[in-house]
Parts: sequence; structure tokens; C-alpha cells
Amino acid sequence: MIKKEIRIFFTALMFFTRIPCPPNTDHSEEYLNRASKYFTLVGIIVGSLVALSYWLFSFIFTADISILLSFVVSILITGAFHEDGFADVCDGFGGGWSKEKILEIMKDSQIGTYGAVGLLLIFALKYIALYHINTQIMAITLISAHAISRLTAVSFIYTQQYAREDLLSKAKPLATKMRHTDFAVACIFGLAPLFLFANDCVFLVLIPLLLLKLYFSRYFKKWIGGYTGDCLGAIQQMAEVVFYLFLILLFRYL
Repeated sequence: MIKKEIRIFFTALMFFTRIPCPPNTDHSEEYLNRASKYFTLVGIIVGSLVALSYWLFSFIFTADISILLSFVVSILITGAFHEDGFADVCDGFGGGWSKEKILEIMKDSQIGTYGAVGLLLIFALKYIALYHINTQIMAITLISAHAISRLTAVSFIYTQQYAREDLLSKAKPLATKMRHTDFAVACIFGLAPLFLFANDCVFLVLIPLLLLKLYFSRYFKKWIGGYTGDCLGAIQQMAEVVFYLFLILLFRYL
């Protein structure tokens, strides 16, 4: 049982990142169907590595440069997995006016105008928001953001239907419904980093994240009948930004 869970975890780590895994780890559909419960744990790992890189860079460079370099580290670790999904969603929903057209555009590997503008804006939002975060809480901010943003994405797998009938996308193995126990595991890892903050009001971030989830659940269902792997990546990126913006408001007004 423990060996199986370890293998499921490494399957998740291999699928969601470029971090080296044991040689016997593969993309077995059996394990990938259960791997989404460790999506938030992978977020903790990615966030920790990004936070570590920021801390190391801060000894050499100013805060603004350290933030940008930490972005580079994040992209190298994940292979821009979620950023790619966000760009595809911008292109698909920006340029498509039917389910078939939206899904067709999102499958195109080339980035369009909507995707390029979307990436520019979301990176700018991340950068400016992090620049205004107190450096003393930067580490726990990055770890928490990467974990809880992935929990927001996982909630779509738990509650929503998969959109592609042909299952031809990066989320094919994750398209099945999550078990209640698997979602509980994802919630534990997704929420755990928030306890590192001294202010319990940080848990209020669940309100805007829930609103984000509810809005895009309806939006994706209206246009394509559910979610795709690209949609999950887009939600992760937007939830990460929402978390940063919420912290700025929290520590300014509460």
C-alpha cells in the first residue's frame, strides 16, 4: 500500500514537473488516475524550490531581479506546463465562438495574440504583486500560492465534467472523477501552508478562490461543456494571482 502511494506520488511529480524521478516511474494510466490527489503536494515542492531560489538570489541581487529569476526557476521546474494551458485558454476562448472551434484552437501548439497578451499580463500581475509582498513572508507566500492555486484547479476535477469526447489532451489520464478521499488528501496539502502565516485571516482567501472557481465552472460549462487540461492550467495561474492580490489587501487593511 505504501509502495503504491509512493509510486502514485512520483507519477504525479513526473507528470506535473521536470524534477527527476526514480527510473521505474512511468505514465501508467492506473497511477495517473490517482495522481491528482498529490497535485497540491507537488505545488508545495515547486513553491519551496521557487522560494529557495528567491532567497538565494536575494543575497546577490535586488528584490525585483530575484523575483524575475524565481519565475525562471519556476518555469524550468514545471516546463511552463500551466502557463501553456493559460495561453491556450486565452487563445481558445478569445478566438473561438463554438465548442468545436474553441477546443480546436486550444489543441493548436502555436500561441496566438490572445495567448501572448494573456501571458504578458499575468506575468506582469505576478511580478508587481510579489514586489509589494513583504520580503519576510515571501517564502511562505510562494509555497502557499503554489499549493492552494493547484487545489483550486483540482476542485474542477472533483466537481466538473471533462469536456473532450475524444480525450485527446494532456488531461486525458486526469479526466475521471476524483474519489472523496483523494480530494481530501489534496485539500490537506493545499491548505497546510496557510498555517505558516501568523494571521488566521489568510484563510479568507478561500472566498475569492471559491468565487473564481464558481465563475469559471459556469463559464467553461457554458462554452465547452466542462473543463480540459488547459483549463486546469489557466485556473492554477489565475488562482495564484488572486492569492497574491488578496495578501496585499489583507496586510494593508486588516
